[in-house]
Amino acid sequence: MVVSPEVSSDRRITFRILAPKAEAVRLNGGDIPGNGPRPLTKNDEGVWELTVGPVDAGAYRYTFDVDGVAVIDPRSPSTSESNNNTWSVVYVPGSDLSDNKDVPHGAVASVHYTSTALGRPRRMHVYTPPGYESGQDKYPVFYLLHGASDSDDSWISVGRANFILDNLIAAEKAKPMIVVMPAGHTASFGFGPPGAGGRPNFAANEFQDDFLKDLRPYVEKHYRVLADRSNRAIAGLSMGGGQTISIAMERPADFAYVGVFSSGLFQRNLGDWEKEHEAQLADSAAKEGLKLLSFTTGSEDFLMPRTRDTVELFKKHDYKPVFKETSGGHTWLNWRAYLGEFAPQLFR
Repeated sequence: MVVSPEVSSDRRITFRILAPKAEAVRLNGGDIPGNGPRPLTKNDEGVWELTVGPVDAGAYRYTFDVDGVAVIDPRSPSTSESNNNTWSVVYVPGSDLSDNKDVPHGAVASVHYTSTALGRPRRMHVYTPPGYESGQDKYPVFYLLHGASDSDDSWISVGRANFILDNLIAAEKAKPMIVVMPAGHTASFGFGPPGAGGRPNFAANEFQDDFLKDLRPYVEKHYRVLADRSNRAIAGLSMGGGQTISIAMERPADFAYVGVFSSGLFQRNLGDWEKEHEAQLADSAAKEGLKLLSFTTGSEDFLMPRTRDTVELFKKHDYKPVFKETSGGHTWLNWRAYLGEFAPQLFR
């Protein structure tokens, strides 16, 4: 029987696929270290194989390219949704942050609701902390947004957000909280920041309208959340980081904690955005209630210049953003770590 993927004790991963009639098979590895697609080698039984690593502990997306056709791993049931395709997922254990440990676990629900703003059904994922179902307590709420190549499934399937929160809560490093992971894409929303081939449509504000008119009210009606500013946080990566800033600045008195991962303002002309939000930027009461405005980006991330420019803009208007530069680039290896650093700072 073909086994794939196979993870060894030294954190090497072996990928295999049975394709005896294929002429060429390559691995598309997402965050797996290496440059571009890597070829697999076929044995006499028609099994193609490739070993990579050792790699850092964590979750990795991948697909096979079989004679030009992208396919998921037929021997692995673990998958992750992105914006427009499905990936296979392999998890390499050894992370104190994201491993599935023997601790109390929360629950993750796939929740469908009707968006009046968009006029169609929508989906989100919601994490509730250990003990939520059996108790009556109310909890703070954290809205966690995904990136342009992702979906509302991504923070769970590759981001490991539920295990990260389980581990932090068990270690008493984070407060028990409800985490809401919305679908960030709408029909007309673009796919990335300026300079990255994307065309974000912030003028339409479709995601923001859905979030404010439908998603957040649904959460506050159907879940036991503490619906006041000091118990409400929002953060996002890449595209979701830009959306985070837009939502937080549209309603600056709504969120006490704001986190931006590998991102900044996506508008091409920051001066125009600054003029449009002059009143919000000058709102002293809103600033006083903002307990954390955090930016974290990797030194190799192509969005680092935009992060720095955004941080300087907020400083100009007497905000006190916390900026941290890490190693690495625009990868889930960083975003899981950023979540692990951001969540413990919430609701203190």
